[in-house]
Amino acid sequence: MTKKQRAELVQTELEKLYPQVPIPLDHTDPYTLMVAVALSAQTTDKKVNQVTPELFAVAGTPQRMAKLEVFEIKELIKEIGLANTKAKNLKRMAELLLERHNGVVPQTYEELEALPGVGHKTASVVMSQAFGFPAFPVDTHIHRLMTQWKLTSGKNVVETEKDAKSIWPESVWNKLHLQIIFYGREYSPARGKGEKDFITKMMFDKD
Repeated sequence: MTKKQRAELVQTELEKLYPQVPIPLDHTDPYTLMVAVALSAQTTDKKVNQVTPELFAVAGTPQRMAKLEVFEIKELIKEIGLANTKAKNLKRMAELLLERHNGVVPQTYEELEALPGVGHKTASVVMSQAFGFPAFPVDTHIHRLMTQWKLTSGKNVVETEKDAKSIWPESVWNKLHLQIIFYGREYSPARGKGEKDFITKMMFDKD
């Protein structure tokens, strides 16, 4: 199969599997989404969703988060990996939102990535899922599967994101990146043997 055919196969099959894709991280607004995504680094979405209800009940706004001490934030997120660093980032993130943006989550990559704990992937998720801007956030599932599907060289997530954006039209980015994540979790987990990964099998069968 050509690269174009493989890309079309992926899009077609994922649309059949996941015609509707919920956002995996529970949130109520752009701020709580940004916090949840920042917490999800090196942590499962499931674990983040278990921790954030209590966190958001206490500090669901930048104003309330900024008033907490770092140790108080850490206590609320202690079950999550890198809790020390993330607690410091959440406090400073809230303070800078208040200082620079009147407590409102900005809608540009430059401003988002200037916040502590907000890298390019987190900014991309916020831009796409909170504000609807076309973006293709690349997580480990997407990076691994696109390499497996020979749709990217697989050198790094930056290259994978660039390749994804060149392969698929902008109109499908926001939905397709979630569809690939759901597929990876359900059909091709990193620690599994890939027996259920029928998309890869279809590609190899047709080559």
